[in-house]
Amino acid sequence: MPKRYTTSERDFIKKRLMEEAKNCLVQYGVRKTTVDEIVKRVNIPKGTFYLFYDSKELLFYDVFSYFHDELHEKMLSEIASLNQDIDPGKLTQLIFSLYKLVVDSFLLKFITEGELEMMLRKLPPETAEKHTEKDDFSIEQLLSLVPNLKTDQNRVFSAALRGVFLSMLHKHEIGEEVFDDALKIMIHGIVIQMFEGDKV
Repeated sequence: MPKRYTTSERDFIKKRLMEEAKNCLVQYGVRKTTVDEIVKRVNIPKGTFYLFYDSKELLFYDVFSYFHDELHEKMLSEIASLNQDIDPGKLTQLIFSLYKLVVDSFLLKFITEGELEMMLRKLPPETAEKHTEKDDFSIEQLLSLVPNLKTDQNRVFSAALRGVFLSMLHKHEIGEEVFDDALKIMIHGIVIQMFEGDKV
């Protein structure tokens, strides 16, 4: 019979699982990380892992979601700090700085080596779908804080920004020496349409 854990024990174990999963992502990636490696690092029985997660992919998804939420909160805070004084240039710079945070994090390797895509394929369909909906809602929430946006196409803009984000997978082909400038141009093009309400 599985051991029963108190709420504080469960919180501690979940926190440690996420910490070590993130460390394993950096060190080994999704493919080479095993449940055995994670439980060894957290110092729990393997059976305990499955009280929290049905698979390592669901744990990695939680790590990814937590990082996504941290970035989202940072963006909300930065938009709010501008006190309504925001224009296409400032919004472009905010979104660009968000992308740069991803570049400097564990997540870039996760994406560029195809591990994010592999992980999403192994998730239950409703979990992957929930992520897309959550991402659309995040962008919508961010856009609602920006005055003077003439957009009734938040889902389209959310998808366009995801597309720009995924261009990081092709940084080498685009040209590493010009990539940041190209990224700003792509973001700025989308932002201008958000302000002008252009329909393509």
